[in-house]
Amino acid sequence: MNDQAEALRHLIKQRELQEEGRTTRVITVTSGKGGVGKSNFSLNFALTLQKLGKKVLVFDADIGMANIDVLMGITSQYNLYHLLKQEKTIWDIVQEGPEGLHFIAGGSGFKDLLDLSPEQLDGFAEEISKLHGKYDVILFDTGAGLSKETVKFITAAQETIVVTTPEPTSITDAYALIKMVKGMNADVQFKLIVNRASDYREGKQTADKISLVAERFLKSKLPSLGIVPDDPNVSKAVKRQVPFSVAFPGSEATAAIERIAKQYLELPQSRADSGGVKGFLHKMFRLSR
Repeated sequence: MNDQAEALRHLIKQRELQEEGRTTRVITVTSGKGGVGKSNFSLNFALTLQKLGKKVLVFDADIGMANIDVLMGITSQYNLYHLLKQEKTIWDIVQEGPEGLHFIAGGSGFKDLLDLSPEQLDGFAEEISKLHGKYDVILFDTGAGLSKETVKFITAAQETIVVTTPEPTSITDAYALIKMVKGMNADVQFKLIVNRASDYREGKQTADKISLVAERFLKSKLPSLGIVPDDPNVSKAVKRQVPFSVAFPGSEATAAIERIAKQYLELPQSRADSGGVKGFLHKMFRLSR
């Protein structure tokens, strides 16, 4: 029994040391307009990162159209609102989805976040800071468009994936979002995903078009993280309320997400990202006050 107890203590200690040394990358995923498949990308990207050995938490930060739990076919019992009202702790609202993916459901809570008193903000920050070192990646699926809530998440996280499609309105709105954030002199690293491309050529042309305009008029690099094809299996999975990377592991869309996730993990992590959860909170609440 003593040997077993000692082995358990050793295992717990090893996990604690691992968490202390873990650098948490905080990412926001956004889009210039709704209907481009942003949340679907967020969910399947997170699942694939986890499949590649990373511990991931998805935070549904879309105030108006929170739907990560719907895409997974899960009815959420608690969300951020319960944390803000101090009815639940951060660990009470973290739930488990497919493949053991951890997520926090969205709700009206994020809008309330901007109206909290300094004391309430401190309490909220203390709870969120407990996530530090527990995950390799925390992904905030933000609302589409240029709302003040979305902008705060983008500028606080400093690493943002913008999802667009080849449609002209989607391209225009994606560029408008990037232009607005850059106009705030925010040190944000944008990366681009072209979703629902009819083929690789169309996707690359779309990415090149946005990148060229951003470099010419914003003096800003906009690297492409990858292209996801317009795959009929994606809509089938949505109807079944199962992530497409789980329902159709051999599909073209799943293969594309896997390539994107591997490429993302190979990218060097900049100094701007090294603050992790605590750095994110510092920027978020500095902007909120």
